[in-house]
Amino acid sequence: MINEIKKDAQARMQKSIESLHTAFAKIRTGRAHPGILDVVMVSYYGSDTPLNQVANVTVEDSRTLALTVFDKSMIQAVEKAILVSDLGLNPATSGTTIRVPMPALTEETRKGYTKQARQESENARVAVRNIRRDALAQLKDLVKEKEISEDEERRAADDVQKLTDHAVEEVDKLLATKETDLMAV
Repeated sequence: MINEIKKDAQARMQKSIESLHTAFAKIRTGRAHPGILDVVMVSYYGSDTPLNQVANVTVEDSRTLALTVFDKSMIQAVEKAILVSDLGLNPATSGTTIRVPMPALTEETRKGYTKQARQESENARVAVRNIRRDALAQLKDLVKEKEISEDEERRAADDVQKLTDHAVEEVDKLLATKETDLMAV
């Protein structure tokens, strides 16, 4: 019973960290990387499809992405999807290839993205703490139902706290890495 609670808490904390990875992927740095377009959805014959399923995304140089669309009739739809994705990117079509230049980041936009990254990491920390609270509440319920002793609950609570500390530490490391990427000129 206790192990199930700890495993569930650990799995949920890991999902929070993965969610933070996804949020950080949306925050672009000055360099081009294919992951920045992972959030773009293309209307592909009436259904929203991830961009990486309708086009091959490659890095042409450090500031340009090149997209090769599989279905040539979808070039305009892909271009429009990138424009409306609120990533601040302006694709340029040349024949069958779509090039997406990464605009240089100004000091102001860097600070704005850093602030956004800090907010996302704080949201992840709050999510991790909420998971800890839920796990501790489940342990207290087990004590009330006399399924475990108070000593077992205390040991399990210490384990849950260690999981929480590890997850928060990982969130802090991700934030430090992202801030370094954003502030690098």
